[in-house]
Amino acid sequence: MKHIISPVDRLAEELSKLPGIGIKTARRIAFYLLNEPSQVAKNLASVILEARSAIKYCSICGNLTEKDPCSVCSDPARDKGVICVVEYPKDFIAIEKTGQFSGVYHVLHGTLSPMEGIGVDDLNIKNLIKRLKQGKVKEVILAMSSTVEGDTTAMYLSRLLKDFKVKVTRLAYGIPVGVDLEYTDEYTLSKALMGRHEVDE
Repeated sequence: MKHIISPVDRLAEELSKLPGIGIKTARRIAFYLLNEPSQVAKNLASVILEARSAIKYCSICGNLTEKDPCSVCSDPARDKGVICVVEYPKDFIAIEKTGQFSGVYHVLHGTLSPMEGIGVDDLNIKNLIKRLKQGKVKEVILAMSSTVEGDTTAMYLSRLLKDFKVKVTRLAYGIPVGVDLEYTDEYTLSKALMGRHEVDE
């Protein structure tokens, strides 16, 4: 007998494809949407479609934006000589929230991952090279995640950038603030040890 998938199951299945949403959470969201007035679902669908049609990639940095170039790339107050390379737009936002960076960004839209078939041509690297060839960049900050894929990508880029007269730096590693050493994973601890520096008196 052929199993018929109900509309609820189909909705939950689609929701479970979202990052960080498991099937149980997807079902809860599905039932929430179905129990609310139909206008709630219509508003959500409308906003998603509106965002999909209005948002594009910045032709300079690759970040998501409504206007091209994006607000950061078009801001005359930003230091165009310092580029912070990040994996995803969410990383762009995380660094911006610190209020400590006054340069510009470059979004790769992923990391090198041979196991998943993601190679150099799948990332936004060619546009980064184009920016460097203009000769106005003094420093490139590699703000990759501290993962195997992030380290691999940073290593590849650092080698690639040796052909340009730019300073290449990497975000410092360390122990998260307020976390005891016993609760820190070995990878973070090893990176913190390798990145140790002299204590200023």
